[in-house]
Amino acid sequence: MAAPTPAKAQILSLFRSLLRTSKNFSDYNIREYAKRRTIDGFHQNKNLSDPSSISSAFSEGKSQLEVAKRQSVVYSLYAPKAKSVMEM
Repeated sequence: MAAPTPAKAQILSLFRSLLRTSKNFSDYNIREYAKRRTIDGFHQNKNLSDPSSISSAFSEGKSQLEVAKRQSVVYSLYAPKAKSVMEM
């Protein structure tokens, strides 16, 4: 049985959660990459109309959110103390 098609509010919530998680990275390059990847991924999938494709993309987004949360914790443990030139 396929997962139900997520509501627009759930999709927007996932988008905001991914953007918030990208802000948790201490390194400028990684932070900007995560933000850019989130925006590009949602732009790429904005014209999906098939419910199974939408559900699949939503599930992939949720798994990417969990990965990003874990990575932000790991990166924070090993982050350099000096700021990037881009942040000065």
